Amino acid sequence: MDGVAGIAGSIVILRILSFAVLLYALGFMLFAVTLGKPADGTRTDAAVVLTGGAGRLEHGLEVLRKRRAARLLVSGTDPSVTKFDLAARVPRSAAVMRCCVDLDSTSVDTRSNAEETGRWLDQHRYRSFRLITSDWHMRRARYEFERVLGDRYELIPDAIRTQPSFGVLFGEYNKYLLRRVAIFLEM
Repeated sequence: MDGVAGIAGSIVILRILSFAVLLYALGFMLFAVTLGKPADGTRTDAAVVLTGGAGRLEHGLEVLRKRRAARLLVSGTDPSVTKFDLAARVPRSAAVMRCCVDLDSTSVDTRSNAEETGRWLDQHRYRSFRLITSDWHMRRARYEFERVLGDRYELIPDAIRTQPSFGVLFGEYNKYLLRRVAIFLEM
């Protein structure tokens, strides 16, 4: 009798694990096909670029040039990087760099990007901002920003379209899930 009960218990555990794996796989597929999208022409008080991906800074500067935001925060820059360095990297950007761009070199991760952005938005008394990051990073970035900033500001997601590899998507999906679990468990 104990052998039958043990086998039945093992089958139940196997079914539960199979269901969890199925949910995980379906969640990943949903994550992969619903990446962040570019914003429309909506104007915001400010724009925030999270460093670490191709095209992010260039897009942020384009937002300024098109007057869709008054000022830009580049969050997560290396402390040794200057506006002059960035202007040298992006053609025809020196004037807009001087007048309208601030660099944040204190942020080291997405959560600290959000914290520093909140201080910067408060300092400038902005009420709305456009969050600029890669499409595969937008869901986690938006989650962190909304957690840290609450509803004090209107956040407009503005994702840079990319061609992420399976590894990038898989890694980002796991970071997103782990962060959600950590918050749920209050870690």
